[in-house]
Amino acid sequence: MARQLEEQIVARFPVGKRLRVLDVGMGRGAQALRLARAGHQVTGVEQDAASIAAAREAFAGEPEGIRERMRIIEGHAGDTGVHFLPGSFDVVLCHGVLMDDVEEPDALLAGVARMLAPGGMLSLLVRNGDAAAMRAGLSGDWAGALAAFCPPTASYGLKRLTSTLAGIGAPLHTWYGVRVFTDTAADDAVLPDDLDAVLAVEDRAGRTDPYRGVAALLHLCGVRG
Repeated sequence: MARQLEEQIVARFPVGKRLRVLDVGMGRGAQALRLARAGHQVTGVEQDAASIAAAREAFAGEPEGIRERMRIIEGHAGDTGVHFLPGSFDVVLCHGVLMDDVEEPDALLAGVARMLAPGGMLSLLVRNGDAAAMRAGLSGDWAGALAAFCPPTASYGLKRLTSTLAGIGAPLHTWYGVRVFTDTAADDAVLPDDLDAVLAVEDRAGRTDPYRGVAALLHLCGVRG
């Protein structure tokens, strides 16, 4: 996903431009830190205290120039309008926020999109509602796979997301699949010796039909007109 995001940023913005980035649902700050290292001004919004503490610890080990480009605001993803003026950011990340149970997810997305300046880009990462049965099926959990064929109404597939992004003023520009072949790997799995090959295959599959359509996650990039 980081490769995909970098690809879109490089293609959309002038080389060397210091972007204003908002990371909504920042988590432990991996993407925020990577973008700050690239020279961008990054603001993270996170409500989980443990994640904030982990992010601050990671940031503390960086050079002063990078730390100065980072800011953390403790708050809910749906409260962006409380903290920022509309159009304040060139890039807004909303990664994983809609993977949890969220009340009125479309309204949350609309609020996030309002933070984009004209020409700004929204990077959205969600579970792929079109392939909800894949993980359970590949793991041999047949009952779970059958149940997943009837996902909750709140689930997002590509068609719904395309409509939603158009409706909130950030129409879909491009999309990728994430974790096409590796979604069943255990969280504590040892990294393989051929990790570069694994990443190359995932990167290729994530941008190639029909593979990207059955990925565990969808990474969509919408652009504010």
